[in-house]
Amino acid sequence: MAWFYLVIAGLFEIGWPVGYKLTALPGLRWTGLIVALASLTLSAIFLWLAQRDIPIGTAYAVWTGIGAAGTFLAGVYFFNEPASLMRYFGVILIVSGAILLKLAA
Repeated sequence: MAWFYLVIAGLFEIGWPVGYKLTALPGLRWTGLIVALASLTLSAIFLWLAQRDIPIGTAYAVWTGIGAAGTFLAGVYFFNEPASLMRYFGVILIVSGAILLKLAA
């Protein structure tokens, strides 16, 4: 169950930078702020639940990895941010590192 909590925490970790990005768009300032604050809160709660059974270093690395990779993909697909082969390769490295940490746990 701890790994499930960690994945949920990582998905909510994507929400706060996306929420902050939304605050810069016309008419979405308050919506973006609410999304960011709710995501921060839920991400922290689920990370706390996961850390009860997963070592903190592993949990933190996987949590931030999911957040970083997911935020990159959200930026590319929803905000038309630049994507290149090297940027995708970097995300693959992040995800590979998270998988290795899971396998080693």
